[in-house]
Amino acid sequence: MPTISRRSFLATAAVAAAAGTLPSQRLFAAQAAPVIGVQLYSARVPLAKDFPGTLKRIGVIGYHEVEAAGFFNHSAADVKRMMTDANLRCVSAHYPLADLLKTTDATIEYAKTLGLDYVICSSPWAPNSAHLQNYPGGAWNRILHGMTLDDWKWNAEQFNQIGRKMSQAGLRFGYHNHTMEFRKVNGGTGYEVLLKETDPRYVTLELDCGWAAAAGHDPAKLMRSHPTRFSMLHLKDLKPAPAGTEPDHRHSTIIGEGVVDFRPIFAAAKAIGIKHYFVEQEEFDGPVFPALQLDYKNANTLARGASLHKM
Repeated sequence: MPTISRRSFLATAAVAAAAGTLPSQRLFAAQAAPVIGVQLYSARVPLAKDFPGTLKRIGVIGYHEVEAAGFFNHSAADVKRMMTDANLRCVSAHYPLADLLKTTDATIEYAKTLGLDYVICSSPWAPNSAHLQNYPGGAWNRILHGMTLDDWKWNAEQFNQIGRKMSQAGLRFGYHNHTMEFRKVNGGTGYEVLLKETDPRYVTLELDCGWAAAAGHDPAKLMRSHPTRFSMLHLKDLKPAPAGTEPDHRHSTIIGEGVVDFRPIFAAAKAIGIKHYFVEQEEFDGPVFPALQLDYKNANTLARGASLHKM
């Protein structure tokens, strides 16, 4: 895909907004359509059984960029070879903060060998790990429902330190949201703390559109309100849910078959220069690969500004 500077993109978008929709604009939009990748957590079950074979099936669908969520005990050199064999490029990988704090140097070495551009923190932690682990329902339940603003400030400090170290190694560090970041705590939210207290030089944000929407936020508005903070998106659609369903209890579905409106999301992402887009479907009603193929097809259609023709 040709490289377009953010300044040029914004200038073009401003002219387009003033002029209205013209054929030449539609051509430009088609040329600027993003590369749709996939978060490999979507294929975690087949990956655990056949890592190289699953990668090849993902490449055959048409995906060329992927983001990892675990490497199933394979070395970085082996993963790099298997990615190449599948015509895939692993751009980014997810790690929980609890692991990153223990293995920052080893993670950097692995990422450099594999050729990653980004290392993304996939979940927060807290300074008092015993308090987390002794919480009713366990640590993850505490993260979902019991994080304080001080916890989030501590996370921001850790992200700045890790991000600085990653930057020195030539890597970009970032954070991926779920729903708990948007929970109101003493008049504020964890996401507000992260936006305010992480250093943009060292910490970027990967916006999970589905989880943000589940938490009652507009992903497009978030991007336009903070245009310099985001580098990547997770494209996650959600099934309808009864009123009162807890945000973290929502279930994902095939892109375009749920309730998330992706057209304004893609428009905002293009306007601020988002670099990477990863489909992430966490639950499946049928076989994984046909669903990921539909995800790829529908996401590309929506990214071009076209509408889906639903049966």
